[in-house]
This record gives sequence, C-alpha cells and structure tokens, in this order.
Amino acid sequence: MVNKLLIADDEDAVRMGICKYIQLHTDRFDKIYTAENGKQALDMIMLHKPGIMLLDVRMPLMNGIEVMKEATSMGILPVTVILSGYDEFAYAQQALRYGAKEYLLKPTRSSDILGLVNRLADELYGKAVAAAKEEGKNDKDIPAALQRAEQFIREHYHEDIMASQAAEYAGITAGYLSTLLSQYRDYGFSELLNSIRIEHACIYLEQGYLKNYEIAYKVGYRDEKYFSKTFKKVKGVSPAEYKNGIKTAVGCIDLWNNR
Repeated sequence: MVNKLLIADDEDAVRMGICKYIQLHTDRFDKIYTAENGKQALDMIMLHKPGIMLLDVRMPLMNGIEVMKEATSMGILPVTVILSGYDEFAYAQQALRYGAKEYLLKPTRSSDILGLVNRLADELYGKAVAAAKEEGKNDKDIPAALQRAEQFIREHYHEDIMASQAAEYAGITAGYLSTLLSQYRDYGFSELLNSIRIEHACIYLEQGYLKNYEIAYKVGYRDEKYFSKTFKKVKGVSPAEYKNGIKTAVGCIDLWNNR
C-alpha cells in the first residue's frame, strides 16, 4: 500500500522527528515530504499532490488555515490533520470547518500520530478500491445506490444531514433508501448516522483532551445532552463512563492503543 504524506511544521525537531518515526514504523507511504512554512507546504501540495497532510496551525508566511483555503480553492486539499497547541483550540475548530479531517494537540506522541496516519492511509486505500470496484463491476449483494448513500453519510456525518440528501446523492428517493436500509442493513438512516457519529466520538473520548460538548459538536450534534443520551443508547454507557474505562460496549476502534 503506497501513498504520499506531507508534514508541514516550522519546528525542525517536530517535523523531522515525525518524519523519521513514520519512515521507521510503517510501509504505507512511499514518499514523505516536509515543509517548514505555509508557503512551502502549498507549493508541495501543488507539486506532489500528497494524499495526507500533517499541518501545523501556526507557521510563518502562511498559517495552516490559509494553506487549507488556498488548496481547497484549487481542488487539491489533501486529507488534513491539524497539529495544534492547547491554547489554539478555536483556531483548530476553524480548520475543521474548512475541511480538516482530524486534529492532534501538541505535544503528541509519535505513536499516536502513526496510528492516525495509518488509519487515514487505509481509508484512502479502501476508497480507491471501492471506486475501482464501482467503476468496473456491480456488487451483486449490496445495491450500488445503497453503497453511495452510505458513502455520503460517512463523509458528511459531522454535518446536519438528512436522509433525502443521502438519497439524492445516490440517485434514488428517500423512501427507496429507507427500503434498502431495512432490507440490506436492518436499520434506518438515523440509526446509521448515530452509529457513525458515536464511533468517531469514541475516538475523541479515548484521546482524552476534548470536553463532551466539543466532541458533540465535532461529530455533528448541536446539543450536548442529546449527544450523551444518544451515546448511551448506542454504547450502553455514558460518555463519562466510557472515558473512565467502562467499555462494556463493542464497536469502537482503538486507534490510540500505543500508550
């Protein structure tokens, strides 16, 4: 499995330390590029088209937000992970609104970064395989329309989306999407959306640096109480209980187990 990774950070020790650690511990990237400022990062994006980017928020010449804006306007924004300090949360939130996939707080263990970029690389690979399959052949078991609807939900779970939007993306009616979900998945749109949101919430809870209301907002809920209620319904425990180690429910992917 190959991919291109860009590490953009103005701290030499951080940038090169991450680069060397990833080179030593994974074979998912055949090329790893580095940039010491925002302008250089944008140049690297245009030149090399990396699939994944680790992007520091505060950098000279161009900050992380400006890099994302420019790359987005050109349609070449990589899957982006923001690197941020504790006093920069509002800044990181802004980056998330501009399309950042995840963010990590400094100082961050190299093993945590490795776990995240490995997962993102696997997701990119999976999407590429899925796209190739969709283009070359039809899935005999699961209708392509349902797969497209589920893809839309997984890519937009953090937004205020409705079943009609997923159905429109798949080229079907909302009623037919409901029928397909019931027939092939045995659950409805809301259950699927909540399951995906809570799956991501588990990851943030295990990281341990976000408050519940911040996690709720990141995964698509605008009400913390409703988030907590939904979390308990899906996982069987409250967010606080899960965070404290009461992991009686299954299904959360442990991406941060190298602690």
